[in-house]
Amino acid sequence: MTAIARSDDVRRQNRRLVLGALRDHEQLSRTGLHRRTGLSPSTVSAITSDLIMEAILREQRDPDMPATRRGRPQVALGLNPDAAAIIAVVLSLNSLSASLIDYSGGIIVDRQARLETLGMTRRELVAAAQAMIGELVDHSARTGARVLRIAFAVQGITDSVARTMLWSPISPHSDVAFADAIEDAFGIPVTVENDCNMIAVALQARDSERYRDNFIAVLLSHGIGMGLVIKGDLFTGTRSSAGEFGHMNHVPDGALCRCGRHGCVEAYAGSYAIWRAALCHDPDETPASDVPEQEIASLAHRARERDGPERRAFDKAGEAIGFGLGSLFALIDPAPVAFVGHGAQAIDLLEDPIRRAIAKTAGGQHDAALTFLVEPNEAPLIREGCALRALTYVDREIFSGSPAQPSDARQDVA
Repeated sequence: MTAIARSDDVRRQNRRLVLGALRDHEQLSRTGLHRRTGLSPSTVSAITSDLIMEAILREQRDPDMPATRRGRPQVALGLNPDAAAIIAVVLSLNSLSASLIDYSGGIIVDRQARLETLGMTRRELVAAAQAMIGELVDHSARTGARVLRIAFAVQGITDSVARTMLWSPISPHSDVAFADAIEDAFGIPVTVENDCNMIAVALQARDSERYRDNFIAVLLSHGIGMGLVIKGDLFTGTRSSAGEFGHMNHVPDGALCRCGRHGCVEAYAGSYAIWRAALCHDPDETPASDVPEQEIASLAHRARERDGPERRAFDKAGEAIGFGLGSLFALIDPAPVAFVGHGAQAIDLLEDPIRRAIAKTAGGQHDAALTFLVEPNEAPLIREGCALRALTYVDREIFSGSPAQPSDARQDVA
């Protein structure tokens, strides 16, 4: 019995390796899978045969692949888009979106809606999410795709174990159990994730060389968020999503933040904070619930043209971000930074004050070597991160189960 269990564990791990390699590279030949996974050719052949028989993988001839014998191209293997589907949901300030995504990562259909999130009841928020997800579940049923997982990203602090939104600046309600409500409605497993963490997951998948071991994704938007990867792993807290960079204290008893506290990084660097400072409003003034992107773009334009309150507002924003990053670097060492979101379009105004502030901190000893990358649109990254979270779960926990017919994988031990 122990030997059989051991063989099943090895087979499951080997299937995970094959699916993971194809998830990373989209298409590989059997020879390519052998090189990428380290599994023997016979094991790769046996596993891929099982996965093709189960309609999880599919074959296609790829003329760009090197020829084997007599000029015939190798057969490429890829994930079968029809094998399953997942749904990625993103809830942010005044916005709800959801995408039905096939097993290969392609978008089948998108849905978007504008919501007045700050004025909605807890029940209305949950009902809006259920209604949009229901549309996509119905669509998948009509096309025959099986939805196996839902990944729900939200702006704010989440508890991935309890699968709840603990707190968010987009809503007056805390401890909203989105996952339980959605699972009760559709019977599909749900995860609840922090949106900035999903940005980091997506960046790591997009550019695994640059974003491999340690890196930071800073969201510059109406609020300020962070996704943090340390030694290749996404950093989360023991009870929450953590990484609440925007609510680290920058100035004790300083400007009013939309979280209700004073002096947060976000109270100087969020869009509402830049707008408030540029218009010379009282720093204790209640933060605007929403500032249009074009308004921030207009302020940035004026800041580039002349030295005035607009430029000083962006200087103060960069300083707050820089001191926050410098304090973080004192703990984890400097790491590449990706500035994400519409606020990153003003990086030309922010970078100098950011670097000056970092240089004044204990973590800024090597600030000249720091690299910054700009990604002005966060929405696709959040969706991609959710999709990867859900699809990787399907790969590892569902499709890596033992096939109906055992394959010959005994010689490979993971």
